[in-house]
Parts: sequence; structure tokens; C-alpha cells
Amino acid sequence: MVSTFIGSTALAHSEKESMTPANGAVLEVVPEMIGLRFNDGMRLTKVEMTHAETHTEALDLGAQSGFVKEFSLPLTPMGPGMYHIEWRGLGVDGHPMNGVFSFEVK
Repeated sequence: MVSTFIGSTALAHSEKESMTPANGAVLEVVPEMIGLRFNDGMRLTKVEMTHAETHTEALDLGAQSGFVKEFSLPLTPMGPGMYHIEWRGLGVDGHPMNGVFSFEVK
């Protein structure tokens, strides 16, 4: 008889731990970078920024080498208004992941 044990961490997905600026933040100036931090390795495949619901652009992911936990991405300043960030990626477990967050610049 063969038994198999799979630990819960083997089935866990990478999860977003934090983002900078924080979701719902209200800022005085446009940040130069946005940051994403995950609890496990992630390979980002796409990050888009929409400003004031009128202009969308892909953010530069740079040269990624493997799976990493932290990303800092340059942000093109578009002036005051709402910034909506949508990201997609692949976790180390092979599962596709995605998320969104927004912040406002006064």
C-alpha cells in the first residue's frame, strides 16, 4: 500500500501581500514607482495603468529572471486623478494570478 501526503503549502497559491501605494491611498504627488510584494515567487506577465478612465498603458516589466517576491515598476506621471493598476502573473505553482488596486492623486 502506498500513501501520499501533500502538504498544504504545496497547494498554496502565491498571494499579494502588499502594494505601494496602498489600495485607496490619496496622494499629493504621482509616485515615480509602484510596488507589488507577494508571499511567494511570481512572474508578472502584464501590468496596466489606467488614468482617469481615459488613458491606459502597459507598465515596463523590465527583464525578469525567474520568479521573485517583490517588484518595483516605473510609473508614467499623468497628473491628478484616479490611477487604476491591473496586474497578471504566474505563481511558482504554475497557477495564473491577477489583481487590481487604485489610488488617487489630488
